[in-house]
Amino acid sequence: MTARRPLLRLALGAAALAALLSAAPRGLAHPPEGHEARLRDRERYFQPLEPRPAPDFTLEDAEGRWLGLADLRGKAVVLHFVYASCPDVCSSHAERIADIRQMLNRTPVRDLVRFITVTTDPERDTPEVLRGYGPAHGLDPANWIFLTSGTDRPEATRALAAAFGHRFTPTPEGMQMHGVVTHVIDREGRLRANFHGPDFAPDNLVAYVRALAGEHDRQPLEGPWGAIRSWLKGMF
Repeated sequence: MTARRPLLRLALGAAALAALLSAAPRGLAHPPEGHEARLRDRERYFQPLEPRPAPDFTLEDAEGRWLGLADLRGKAVVLHFVYASCPDVCSSHAERIADIRQMLNRTPVRDLVRFITVTTDPERDTPEVLRGYGPAHGLDPANWIFLTSGTDRPEATRALAAAFGHRFTPTPEGMQMHGVVTHVIDREGRLRANFHGPDFAPDNLVAYVRALAGEHDRQPLEGPWGAIRSWLKGMF
């Protein structure tokens, strides 16, 4: 029995140290608000918003499956508007979103993020067009969805875009005048930020979405607390 007592004391000491470490000053967590402060300094195209419920929608995909904002609760959402016959900026915007999707899919939060593309031309963007758009622009249906209001509600998605703060205005030539905005919605369905234009740095949006999805990076412990943690790791 006496031979076991040193081991017991060591185990109890390690447990006490672990409890002490749990109360130690941790490295700074980076909640979304912290990311917003840093992004304001380094990303000129970033617009943080006062959190508010995102405009609601119920739309359908190419297979006729309906999806509403409520169905995305629990996921961070990256949402943007395009129309498939757009001759220039829509394609580059979609490809930028594809790059961001690939970057996020290499992180631990990949299952907590959804990418939503909404067409503002439901009359011409048929299910066949929707099905072909993703492969043509590098978008993987694993966590990306292209949505439409259908031909019976041709104005619905342009009205939704306006509710998000920008307009797609049809021209006599069959085009649409519009800006480029990437919207970010948090896991509670609140609109949190816009990234304007096609020239923002993708890694800035990735870092922001990772924070919204709940991945808070922590700085390592320094000083004596860090030494104690290293010692404990070496013991076990």
